[in-house]
Amino acid sequence: MPNKKISIGLFGFGCVGQGLYDVLNESQGLQASIEKICVRDKSKKRRLDAGRFTYDKKDILNRKDLDVVVELISDTDAAFEIVSTAMKNGVNVVSASKEMLAKNFAELFKLQQQHKVSLIYEGSVGGSIPILRNLEEYYDNELLQNVRAILNGTCNYIVTRMELEGKDYGEILKDAQANGFAEADPWLDVSGCDAKYKILLISVHAFGILLKPDQILNLGIQNIRYEDILYAKEKNLRIKLISRSEKIGDKYRVFVMPHFIDKSTELFNVMYEYNAVEVEGAFSCKQTFTGKGAGSHPTGSAVLSDISALTYNYRYGYKKLKKFMNGNGIIPDATKSLDIDFNIKVYVRFSNKSEIEKLEIVSIEEEYKSAKNNYIIATVNFKSLFHFCGNKDSKVFICAI
Repeated sequence: MPNKKISIGLFGFGCVGQGLYDVLNESQGLQASIEKICVRDKSKKRRLDAGRFTYDKKDILNRKDLDVVVELISDTDAAFEIVSTAMKNGVNVVSASKEMLAKNFAELFKLQQQHKVSLIYEGSVGGSIPILRNLEEYYDNELLQNVRAILNGTCNYIVTRMELEGKDYGEILKDAQANGFAEADPWLDVSGCDAKYKILLISVHAFGILLKPDQILNLGIQNIRYEDILYAKEKNLRIKLISRSEKIGDKYRVFVMPHFIDKSTELFNVMYEYNAVEVEGAFSCKQTFTGKGAGSHPTGSAVLSDISALTYNYRYGYKKLKKFMNGNGIIPDATKSLDIDFNIKVYVRFSNKSEIEKLEIVSIEEEYKSAKNNYIIATVNFKSLFHFCGNKDSKVFICAI
């Protein structure tokens, strides 16, 4: 593929698809062209000539003259069908669909090996931050200890504005939706699901472990109030939705939840829609990658970088994952390697005690009661936090200390 013009079939022309189109047209070094774009909505007005589009996926998947299929759609099942079909046809694929990748990773890994094709997905994790290839190449022989990251721009934007403007969650969320920083249904972002899929993918490349999404705790910011922000400010802390993947002995702890962050970490100064990934190794110490974690052009540039990597036949080596496979081609079940039975110190804000009756409290360090607001600082059993995971009815806000 080097030194030739790359032919691309593109699925999706939303925010990221249009961003890719823009950055590709401004690219100085990469000779590539989007031959056809497959979209779903025939009635939607688009800024390109109608002849550039198709509404039938077969018009791209059945072509024999394409070098790369780029998948940038929101429908998880449709995305998997597109990506798997393209790979079975022997075509390299670039994807930014973190949910699809996280839920189908084992099958997609198998297809890469069987059909000797590349599947690259840098744009699915951290937007413009080049983290996955760095984990694969730069840290391939490093004894990594932990990865801590801010991986959702919507959540970081909301908590930043709550802190700086002294406003409550609902008011900032409405404004974020009006300005395109949050979806009409923001649940995937604010519940921590989006960040969970991303840390799952990071864990594959950082440590070589593959988990199922439901094995990873995700607690979000959907129940945060300004009182929680104020509590943090009084102690010179900030609240950030943090994704963590870390090795403790021979076990791994992988989870997503709000954290109180102090000034000792660079994550403290990551504001608005920016993301950051902090990698700590036994020899390299801490290094932090920062950049815009979402948006049309930042994510489009990451997708373009993946396309460019294919021009020199790049594939993820999955070096750490393959160490666990023992040469048999089967990804091992990581359940036994996952540690969920440990104690963690948390801030828990609630209305009445019945809301936290399923929380296994080991000890309480501080307790506050008022007519409007109750909270405790307590050490709890981590496993009991799963009772609050994905619960849309819960009003409890939990933050790691």
